Amino acid sequence: MNDDNIRYSREDLNEFDQIIQEKLTAARKELSFIKETLNRSNDTGTDTTASSAKVLEDGAETAEKESMNQLASRQMKFIQQLENAQVRIKNGTYGVCIGTGKLIPKERLRAVPHTQHSIEAKMARRD
Repeated sequence: MNDDNIRYSREDLNEFDQIIQEKLTAARKELSFIKETLNRSNDTGTDTTASSAKVLEDGAETAEKESMNQLASRQMKFIQQLENAQVRIKNGTYGVCIGTGKLIPKERLRAVPHTQHSIEAKMARRD
C-alpha cells in the first residue's frame, strides 16, 4: 500500500484493532495493579515509636505514593489514547496522519498503535 491511498483496508484495520485490544488488556491490568498497590499502601499504617525513623518512612512513603499516582495517571491517559484509536478504526479514519493527511506507515502503527502523526509530521512539530 502506498502513501497515496487515503485509508487502510478492513483487513489492516482488523489487525490494528487486535494489536490495540491486546495493549488495552495489558494496560488495564497494569492500572489495576497500580491501584491495588496504592490501596494497600493506604491500608498498612503501622504504629512505630521511633519518631525520626517514622518521619523518614513517611517521606519515602509519600514520594512512592506520588510516583504511583503519576504512573496511574499516565496509564489512564494511555488507555484513553488506545480507546480513541479504536474509535478511529470504527469510523475509518485510523492510520491517517492528522498533520499531513497521508497514511501513517504500518510499521509505525504497529509500534505506536495510538499515534495520529507520521514521523514526518512529528518531526515538523518539533521544529
